[in-house]
Amino acid sequence: MFDSKIRPLIDPPLNAVGRGLARMGMTANAITLLGLGFGLGATYAIMVQQFGWALVLVLVSRILDGLDGAVARATQKTAFGGYLDIVCDFIFYVSVPLAFGMAVSANMLPALVLVAAFTITGISFLAFAVTAAEQGAQTKAHGEKSFFYSTGIAEGTETILFFVIMCLFPAHFATLAYVFAALCVVTVLQRTVLAWQSFRN
Repeated sequence: MFDSKIRPLIDPPLNAVGRGLARMGMTANAITLLGLGFGLGATYAIMVQQFGWALVLVLVSRILDGLDGAVARATQKTAFGGYLDIVCDFIFYVSVPLAFGMAVSANMLPALVLVAAFTITGISFLAFAVTAAEQGAQTKAHGEKSFFYSTGIAEGTETILFFVIMCLFPAHFATLAYVFAALCVVTVLQRTVLAWQSFRN
């Protein structure tokens, strides 16, 4: 929901840092993997209930997730880079709720519900992207991407916001997980309606 609105604000500084990293010889794929590494570090911190460290690592991971695209734009975008980016994103997205479930056994059910919600949201996202590519549809509402990014109430910004709140208030993880899972379901319904409107002919 907020991704397209914050893009004009965050892209200029990200692109500036990305150009600097490119001049230093950093590659977009290396930054993608580094971001995943920090993200998995955050999941370990959650499992051992070090939520302050988890919050820091989540934020660093997502900054790197923004920088990989900036480096790619400063050098050369590749189809594999786009593939690697989205795979690493979803590894991170499902790892965080699972870590909360492993940290406190009572959190396992809401964690699995949230993982299931992420799964169907990811399927709807990728199915829309594939269909849009077949139809030749294009958009830059979410910045320059390797494939079509469809919109919805639960996007990357909202996901990170909920992860931050979960790290700040881990005792309320179950409630937050159920709320965000519901938002994911709404997003799938939104994309389904949008797909019907866009592709029915």
